[in-house]
Amino acid sequence: MRKETYFIALALAVTLFAASCRQSARGEAGKIQPDTTGTAIITFQTPEHNFGKVKTGEKVGCIFSYTNTGDADLVITAASASCGCTVPKYDKKPVTPGASGTIEVVFDTSGREGLQTKTVVVQSNAENNLVILRIIAEVEKN
Repeated sequence: MRKETYFIALALAVTLFAASCRQSARGEAGKIQPDTTGTAIITFQTPEHNFGKVKTGEKVGCIFSYTNTGDADLVITAASASCGCTVPKYDKKPVTPGASGTIEVVFDTSGREGLQTKTVVVQSNAENNLVILRIIAEVEKN
């Protein structure tokens, strides 16, 4: 009887092990994987904005519009300005193919005078993963 009990226990252990392997494999296959095929492409309507003449001390802003002209989701990972006087704001949510988004840029002219050119470097998962936006202003004394 002891041999029979041993074989039954062994058969039960092997069956449970095999069942757990199948369930694990089925669980992995049942998950929906994100589509990683395709390429995002960020296309700006215009990468430059000229404020013209502004008074020193003013805060002026503009909005750069872009479209994802690729065939995969676009995610902006960073937008950094060349100077602390320029602040970019952007949405961190993915932009689907064909959809549009915006980057707002605010320029504080305090302490500035004359022709000012500032840049914002936009980083993303797009094929063109680095894009430089430029703002220009002629800052006049009050």
